[in-house]
Parts: sequence; C-alpha cells; structure tokens
Amino acid sequence: MKGKFITIEGVEGVGKSTNIAVLEELLRDRNIEFVRTREPGGTEFAEKLRCLLLDNAGSNPAALSELLLIFAARADHLEKLITPALELGKWVICDRFTDATFAYQGEGRGLPREAISALQSLVQGKLRPDLTIILDLHPEIGLERVRSRGKLDRIEQETIDFHVRVRNSYIETARRDSGRCILIDASTDADTVQQTLRDAVADKLPELR
Repeated sequence: MKGKFITIEGVEGVGKSTNIAVLEELLRDRNIEFVRTREPGGTEFAEKLRCLLLDNAGSNPAALSELLLIFAARADHLEKLITPALELGKWVICDRFTDATFAYQGEGRGLPREAISALQSLVQGKLRPDLTIILDLHPEIGLERVRSRGKLDRIEQETIDFHVRVRNSYIETARRDSGRCILIDASTDADTVQQTLRDAVADKLPELR
C-alpha cells in the first residue's frame, strides 16, 4: 500500500517544526513508518541548492532563476527520497512543498501562476499531497519570532508586504482546495494549536483516528 504524503505550510515563524513534532508523535503512536523531510532540501543536491536560495550574502537571484532552482531541488527530492518512500508504504511529512512555491514565488515575487503550474506538472506528474496543513499567522508576529532566533536568511529579510502576499496566497489555497487543506489559526497558545491539529488531521485521515 502506498504511503500518505503530508505537507505543512505557513509564513515565517508560524511554528511548523513544533507542529511537525506533533504529527510525528501521532504516527509513532500508531506504528506508522514515516520519513520527515523539508523543501528546498531533503537530498544532498537539494540541500546545496537550499544554501544558494537562502544565502543573503551577495546579489539576489532573478525571480525566475529562484523558481527554477526550487524546482530543480524538488525534482531531485522527489526522485531520490519522496517517491521511493511512498512506494515502500512509508508516510512522508514534508516541511513546505509546491504550495510554498505558489505563495512565495507566485504571489510574493509576482511570477505567473501558469508558469508554476507547468513546472509542477513537469516535475511532479500527478503527485500531490494527500493532506496539507496550513498554519496561519500574521507575518509581523511570525517575523518577530524569527528575529528573536538570530540572523535572518534572504527570504526572511523580505518586506512585510511580500510576507503579507505570501500569507494571502496560503489562505486562498486553503479556500480553493478545502478537501486537501486544513487551515489552522496559529496565533493562539501552543496547546490549543496542537490539539486543533490533532483533531483536524484525525478528521481528514481515518488511519489517525
């Protein structure tokens, strides 16, 4: 049986790592074998591209160059890690996936949605996440959390208007694809967010009830 593909999305500082840990606990409790990964990244080649994409030293890449690098990393990630794991029946939990590309490079950078969709079809074929969890938070709050951790990467240094556009894209994705997506208010206390996550995931995936 093919494994389930779960992605977690949200603006900077929204708490993805903390809530991924909640998902991991749910899967362990049910003896479900899983792989945790991230984008851009997940393979040796893709992690090298991640460093290029997030490095804030030197000149910034053109928006289209950034988009193509992301899909180059994704192609390697899919071929070497995600697809093999799913075919072995393992579940995959991925910190960001193509919804992030539509949000950051699409709405954030202003690249055409049609171009991203074409690359999505080329690189992913018919593969789409079984479930996407979108953690929602006002970017100003999220960025304040990120600043408290130390140095910002190139994307975190973008303007607040950029991050607001990213958030709006995520909200629209959740509205447009409500069958796949769960939108969770991440502005409340951590315990409430985590319980909401557990309940929502169990509602969507019978295996986790």
